[in-house]
Amino acid sequence: MDELSSDLDIQNLDFQNMTEVTLFILRGFTDNFDMKVVLFLLFLAIYLFTLIGNLGLVVLVVVDARLHNPMYYFLSVLSFLDACYSTVVTPKMLVNFLAEDKSISFIGCATQMFLFVTLGTTEAFLLSAMAYDRYVAIYNPLLYSVSMPPRVYVSLIIASYVAGIANGTIHTMATFSLSFCGSNEISHVFCDIPPLLAISCSDTEINQLLLFYCVGSIEMVTILIVLVSYGFILLAILRMRSGERRRKVFSTCGSHLTGVSIYYGTIFFIYMRPNSSYDSNHDMIVSIFYTIVIPMLNPVIYSLRNKDVKQAMKKIFERS
Repeated sequence: MDELSSDLDIQNLDFQNMTEVTLFILRGFTDNFDMKVVLFLLFLAIYLFTLIGNLGLVVLVVVDARLHNPMYYFLSVLSFLDACYSTVVTPKMLVNFLAEDKSISFIGCATQMFLFVTLGTTEAFLLSAMAYDRYVAIYNPLLYSVSMPPRVYVSLIIASYVAGIANGTIHTMATFSLSFCGSNEISHVFCDIPPLLAISCSDTEINQLLLFYCVGSIEMVTILIVLVSYGFILLAILRMRSGERRRKVFSTCGSHLTGVSIYYGTIFFIYMRPNSSYDSNHDMIVSIFYTIVIPMLNPVIYSLRNKDVKQAMKKIFERS
């Protein structure tokens, strides 16, 4: 009888340990209240600047007829993506800086991951589509409107979103099909894939391989498109006789290459590493950089070095 009772106690204990997690706790950066207030004000300022800069750029492209061409349509879509990308992460992070309850529901966490991965993947493909658009515009400018009609650039934008949704669906389903029966504390400010794999009590080897190969394939394809496009652009630049035109091309392409290098570099650092080298603090800082800081920088990168955008902004201010 005692042995049966002991077995039942062990089974009950095992059942309690295997109880599925229904919510997660986002631990964030620090428990120091003064530091949390400083971070709240800092990231609130960054978020407001991000929204104003990106949505302002979208409005600028819509209202100024001189910006009605594929290059600026791509830029407006990128700006809208960045505004959404930052919004998926920042508001919840700001609330958690000041709130006692830092929990996020299971469904809320899955939704945040899906949107985050979807928008991030879409941006990667959109950046490569923008590189192809620059190649078409520079290599043969006289045929640009013929080579890049609405059906082409709209198809590229739609394809970027489809790829993003597909990748977001794959990783969200793969991650949340795992068991979370131990700690529900995520060492991060949002629901990213590596910190969730780190607290799962399931075997995550397949998830890690899926993450490595999916991110690796996306990076290889998109970077290859960028490199080939800029290879042809370089050939076109070498053939140019006008120094003024060369400077304009370098200015336009330099902005795009800066954005591409920063974005792809941080994505590569986060996801293309073995799980054994996962460091929650370092990864949190890098994740914050590409989800919150880069969306703030993109309007600056693409507007300050672009003569057409600066003239459109000047025109708006003069009207005001």
